[in-house]
Amino acid sequence: MSAERFALLSAGVFLLTGMLTGIWKYWHMARSASATAPVYVDICHRTALLYAFACLVLQQLALSSSLSPHINLAAVVIPIVFFALAVLSYAIHGFLQDTDNQLRKPHVLGSRTLSPWLLRGFMLLLIVGEIGGTCVLIAGNL
Repeated sequence: MSAERFALLSAGVFLLTGMLTGIWKYWHMARSASATAPVYVDICHRTALLYAFACLVLQQLALSSSLSPHINLAAVVIPIVFFALAVLSYAIHGFLQDTDNQLRKPHVLGSRTLSPWLLRGFMLLLIVGEIGGTCVLIAGNL
């Protein structure tokens, strides 16, 4: 699969995820006295929609990149995998309603406490993967 096709398909999946989590968000809002959804249900919904458009930017960068197809594919896949992992983590926290801030210590996941190094390591990989992939695609357009 080409980088461009992967990015476009991912945009569609994130858009659909945003729409479906919008139903989930509305369901909570309709049943809440304050007409609000749990924090991570809202974050999951909004983030999925934003990542749909981020995938389109990655697609356009890949389309005009002068780098090899394999490099472009890696530069697109890596950020999108981290986008997906972020949305998944938000969905899990939204479903479990276990926190309103996943970065607050102690880091919780349901009834479990996560090691701080696990979250820090994941965040470091996410930063390097998302920014690195985007920088590679930008470099391919210089």
